[in-house]
Amino acid sequence: MSTESRILCPALQQRVTTAEAAAAMIPAGANVGMSGFTGAGYPKAVPGALAERIKAHNAAGGKPFRINVLTGASTAPELDGKLAEVDGIEMRLPFQSDPICRERINNGTMNYADYHLSEVAQYAWSGFFGKMDIAIIEVVGIREDGSLIPSSSLGNNKTWIEQADKIILEVNHKQNARMEGMHDVYYGAALPPNRKPIMLTEPGQRIGELYLRCPIEKVVAVVETNAADRNTPFKKPDDASRKIAEHILEFFDREIKLGRLPKGLLPLQSGVGNIPNAVLEALDSGPYKNLTAYTEVIQDGMLKMLKSGTLAMASATAFSLSPEGIEEFDKDIEFYRQKILLRSQDISNHPEVARRLGVIATNGMIEADIYGNVNSTHVMGTRMMNGIGGSGDFARNGYLSIFMSPSTAKDGKISSIVPMVSHVDHTEHDVKIIVTEQGLADLRGLAPRQRALAIINNCAHPDFKDQLLDYFERACASGRGMHTPHLLNEALSWHERFEQIGTMKPNA
Repeated sequence: MSTESRILCPALQQRVTTAEAAAAMIPAGANVGMSGFTGAGYPKAVPGALAERIKAHNAAGGKPFRINVLTGASTAPELDGKLAEVDGIEMRLPFQSDPICRERINNGTMNYADYHLSEVAQYAWSGFFGKMDIAIIEVVGIREDGSLIPSSSLGNNKTWIEQADKIILEVNHKQNARMEGMHDVYYGAALPPNRKPIMLTEPGQRIGELYLRCPIEKVVAVVETNAADRNTPFKKPDDASRKIAEHILEFFDREIKLGRLPKGLLPLQSGVGNIPNAVLEALDSGPYKNLTAYTEVIQDGMLKMLKSGTLAMASATAFSLSPEGIEEFDKDIEFYRQKILLRSQDISNHPEVARRLGVIATNGMIEADIYGNVNSTHVMGTRMMNGIGGSGDFARNGYLSIFMSPSTAKDGKISSIVPMVSHVDHTEHDVKIIVTEQGLADLRGLAPRQRALAIINNCAHPDFKDQLLDYFERACASGRGMHTPHLLNEALSWHERFEQIGTMKPNA
């Protein structure tokens, strides 16, 4: 692509305009599909201009101006934050991580629908979200024929372009133009009964196209920007994160010796955050070479693993890098372009592919109960944190599903292991391994009462272990429902205690 211009299609050169002019094309009540996944590849200018327009409209009185916002996953303050700040979002889906959005969701002034990320495209194709009025998509550039060079995330962009009546493109000059060639856009998906197998048998295999197809007649505006992604610094691994990573690596070593994992492991899926990055860092310092990843997000730890040779290939749908990670990526992009593939999220998270490849899924959690049910979204059962994201796509379909958390939160006032989770995202049937800094519980092949003892004895913090054992023993002694013993009048009492006095500890 030419260094002079990133818009090479003559027809679309005529549609270059300002963010304000593009925002004026978005009516109140519109269903708007926006690019963006984990703070990468989201539109940087039009959402902010739209927020200013909404602010002015609402200040003048009259009916509130709101839109419905659909993305790939989380975006950034320039999108979610600005629109939420002016009360401009009626419905948000399928994932978010913005503090202003979170506040509005939890005080009931914003509707939020939390979906497994692999299912969103199918829901849109089926019309469950209604007609998509406009898509706003960030790209690296526009080719002569109008096809699009994708940006730092693919997410649901293919689906939004196909489904939207009108399209606004943001061409971001800040994104590295040499990302061209790093994407694999699959156009073979279909709704039942016309589905065909997805012939993807290795993480590094190409099955699609380099570019996004885009009907030129749909494009109503092109806006040029020059702004970086939301590049969030990662914290250095703390003691709890390092211990969790050590337990997982010891588990891998044991599984290899038992012949249940190959020496090169299986393709890795890693959730986003400091603990998953600590696990990646530990893997990189271990004996492993030429591993692969089939995941959602490329984080700093994966760049280091690719550089060292621990990781041979990584497939994802987006980046989620720190400022240092972006600097490293840009510095050696020719190397990384041979090692990384970005796919649409309905393929990166596809259950069929995850099951075929035998993915090892590692994800965070808010809490787990003594029988292995996991809550990864709701604080105290009612307050949304971020969303389920892709964890369920991989937990249900992976070869191994590992959920991780420190054993306590809020300076030890909350136990991450509780009698009964206050909200269920992943049932005990999908959870194979639970890990805290205290230890690892392998739940495979265990009945519920056996799982309870494994989780309590291996994962609970000492401040709460005796309390959990007491609950379990009294539930068993009650003689009621001995398959999964519970004391229903006490099962959620830990959460109630925290709500009342600010701690789960019984003698506080």
